[in-house]
Amino acid sequence: MGNVGLFFVGAVLFINGLLLLGKVDARAGAVFNLFVGALQVLTPTYLIFTADGDPNKILAASGIYLFGFTYLYVGIGLLAGLDSTGVGYYSLFVAIAALGYSFVNFRLFKDYPFGVIWLYWAFLWFLFFLLLGLKKAGLTTYTGWVTAIQGWVTCVIPAGLLLSGYWKHPNEIAVALAVFGVVVFVALWPLTRKSPRPTQAAPAAGSVGAPT
Repeated sequence: MGNVGLFFVGAVLFINGLLLLGKVDARAGAVFNLFVGALQVLTPTYLIFTADGDPNKILAASGIYLFGFTYLYVGIGLLAGLDSTGVGYYSLFVAIAALGYSFVNFRLFKDYPFGVIWLYWAFLWFLFFLLLGLKKAGLTTYTGWVTAIQGWVTCVIPAGLLLSGYWKHPNEIAVALAVFGVVVFVALWPLTRKSPRPTQAAPAAGSVGAPT
């Protein structure tokens, strides 16, 4: 169930990236954020209630709420025309928490690919903090591209591989993800240093920290 949610998280990240790039209308993007936000609140609730008290399963599922609440916050904010500062500072909270979930995946679950993926998400949500909380509008284009790319790299592709049984060689996957993230996101920086677009409250990623 968590992997299905991860797949649709990739879709909302892609949509939100396009929203930041000015390719998707804010109100139209808000509706999809509400769909995925609701899914990402129901999913961990189900996983926790069916975990039979297993602390590792509960811990893994708990991280999904970070992102489910982000999407709901974003969707409601866009529809209501709210200021993005609240989402921005909540994103800082998510970014810090994501570092903790990365550590847990590396040390407790020995799930190295998702340890790296949580670092991706920490970086992305920190960008949302800078963009939406601190109003660094010059980061809009860069953040839009990072968001859209992460939708595929951290969500859609891993979820597809997990659901189809092709999620193999985790050590190699972790190294490939780490190298890809550093190379691509560093290379994007000088390519996106143009005039800023208007800032809109449109983050979002995240699903279960480890396959369930």
